[in-house]
Amino acid sequence: MMLLPDITMSHTFSLTNTLLLTILTLALYQGAAWLQQRWQLIWLNPLLISIALLVPFLIFNNINYAVYSHSTQFINSLLEPATVALGYPLYQQLQHIKHYWKQLLALLGLGVVIVIVTSFSLTMLIIHQEDVAIALSLKSVTTPIAIMLTQQLSGDISITPFATMIAGFSGALLGPTWLKLINVRSDIAIGLSIGATSHVIGSIVLSRHNPYQGAYSSVALILSAVLTAFIIPLLVPFLLPFFN
Repeated sequence: MMLLPDITMSHTFSLTNTLLLTILTLALYQGAAWLQQRWQLIWLNPLLISIALLVPFLIFNNINYAVYSHSTQFINSLLEPATVALGYPLYQQLQHIKHYWKQLLALLGLGVVIVIVTSFSLTMLIIHQEDVAIALSLKSVTTPIAIMLTQQLSGDISITPFATMIAGFSGALLGPTWLKLINVRSDIAIGLSIGATSHVIGSIVLSRHNPYQGAYSSVALILSAVLTAFIIPLLVPFLLPFFN
């Protein structure tokens, strides 16, 4: 028996369904956040836990994703101010960060080139599909910008959100542990690494535990997105002839 009324392909979004799905989503997220705070386990990521529980729920209740997305659009509208809020730790450390702006641009620019070249080249070598290669080469950029760039470069936009989500989760969950394992102790290096590869999700995780790391993660998130927008339209046409 389904827990909610059958709204599989319906385009009538009732207030009841909207409230139920919104409250359920918020309750799952807050519950996972409470568990993570209580147990201090990084893999209890609220976003990851919420998705892991919501997907089976939607399938069991035969709820189309378009229905769920429309019903919970209030939550989606909070994404923009939540992203802007990541700039607060950046503002706190702004005076210190300004001393290193040249080094930051150089390092993050090099990182962007390495990520694009590696992802694009490996994808082309393995499956030789240009649209997929473009989508995967943008996995380390925050989702809205990644989707926009994928569209402009005629990439597969159905892959981009999934790729960016995987990059965000893997970096947020495994990144700090891996950096510690290879003896990276610098707060600046940790912040730049996670922000450049795991965008918003990684920045949120760092900001909770270390505002200083979170500030540099926000810097990496912003600058990497801007640099990618300038670099990838030039780099992809340069790489393509090597695989044709």
